[in-house]
Amino acid sequence: MADNTAKTQKMTVVVTGASGRTGSRVAQAARAAGLTVRAASRARGFDWEDPTTWAEILWGADAAYLMYPSDVGSPAATEGIGALAREAVGIGVRRLVLLSARGEEQARATEEALRGSGADWTIVRAAWFAQNFSEGPLLDELRGGGLVFPAGEVREPFIDVRDIADVVVTALTSGDRYVRRAVEITGPRLLSFRDAVAEISEATGTELTYTPVPARAYGEALTGFGVPPEEAEFLVEVFEGLLDGRNARLTDGVREVLGRAPRDFTDFAREAAAAGTWKA
Repeated sequence: MADNTAKTQKMTVVVTGASGRTGSRVAQAARAAGLTVRAASRARGFDWEDPTTWAEILWGADAAYLMYPSDVGSPAATEGIGALAREAVGIGVRRLVLLSARGEEQARATEEALRGSGADWTIVRAAWFAQNFSEGPLLDELRGGGLVFPAGEVREPFIDVRDIADVVVTALTSGDRYVRRAVEITGPRLLSFRDAVAEISEATGTELTYTPVPARAYGEALTGFGVPPEEAEFLVEVFEGLLDGRNARLTDGVREVLGRAPRDFTDFAREAAAAGTWKA
């Protein structure tokens, strides 16, 4: 145990997206576990679109957490993850953990790019983030009184991103246990997006509405808001797949890795509401 602790305290992990939804929590959890965190962000000179910026941030590190800033299933993600993983392995950073999307067929190519890099890889396939309601584009909608989204009444096991971070760090610090493994993680309950909005409404004490729309109509709205047509079309394809009910089941991934139950959406909603997250 002491030897493992010493190895952990000497480990340096590169965290991509360190200022984002998952990366910030991964960095926090890694520091709490005694790891040295090297943040990979534009502010630190790292750019996914500029491979010449990768080596400096990777050099001398022991491991890296990889998350692509746009969708993990995009062609750019497949190319970027594959190229960075190969460079990391060439430099000597073999331990790589990729954040992927549970049930997203488009993400398989990116996962294969990581597998083919020669890395000691782990893939964490996560359910829809609870924090998607409290950070990012959906937050502005909810602050405006409701949510319009192409999820119908499908149920989803929303996962707290803090659980994702804990799973990533545990995978990094557990020796070979999770090497060459894909771990699928979910929250503890199935809720529809209508249920989730209702829980946020109750937590905030405000009247919030949920309006389901077809994916194609949502894509047209995105285009109207300035999203490039090709990106909107890709997102429509992703939503049509992810939100067709294929993910309406729970897994024991969080308990398997962490030895505890995942955090519940109700607790997330109450904590975020207490922090004033959804106040207009």
